[in-house]
Amino acid sequence: MCTAQDVDVLTRTMPEVTRSRIRQLTVALGFASVVVVIDQLTKRWALDRLIPGRCSDGPDNCIDLFLGLRLHLIFNPGAAFSTGAGLGPVFGVLAFVMTVVLIWIAGTRQDRLSPVLFGAIAGGAAGNLIDRITRAEDGFLSGKVVDFVDLQWWPVFNFADAAVVTGVVMLLATSVVESRAEAKLIAAQEADAEVACGSKPGSSSVPGPSTESTDDPTG
Repeated sequence: MCTAQDVDVLTRTMPEVTRSRIRQLTVALGFASVVVVIDQLTKRWALDRLIPGRCSDGPDNCIDLFLGLRLHLIFNPGAAFSTGAGLGPVFGVLAFVMTVVLIWIAGTRQDRLSPVLFGAIAGGAAGNLIDRITRAEDGFLSGKVVDFVDLQWWPVFNFADAAVVTGVVMLLATSVVESRAEAKLIAAQEADAEVACGSKPGSSSVPGPSTESTDDPTG
């Protein structure tokens, strides 16, 4: 049964939780929007500047940069990194669901980095989803995704793909770091508890002075 004090605490806590969630959602949506804008601008540039086809077909088909990196325009009907050809509509639906779920999850996190990473992943998914919607010709979500970053040893990709992969890798890395830090904290707390209880290995207890009464021989 809730007391008046419990109700007062809840009424003070709920607005704080709401503000925190709104703040986290705002951060996630902001970063997702930045990723979408950069992704679409770079794709527009690639469409205006590059000609699809083999690099040997002409000087405008590819732009060589450095260390094997080049810009090479292709149209991907499948998933990220030119995989899953023919499953574009399926990946489009998954991208929409993933975008909504990731933004919602971002609003539940309390740290500052997670909304940024979830927003980057959601923005990448949304960027490729826009391609499938706006470039659809043969049915629902049948549009091909514009890819143009070619490392020559990895499937051709775009900025949205890079945002998704970077976000996932960083989320996994932070999860490992947090797990290790939590394990160290638990170990330290257990060690402190053992010391406080006098049960630390190797410790010895010193008996105190006896309080037993003795008979007075003169009494």
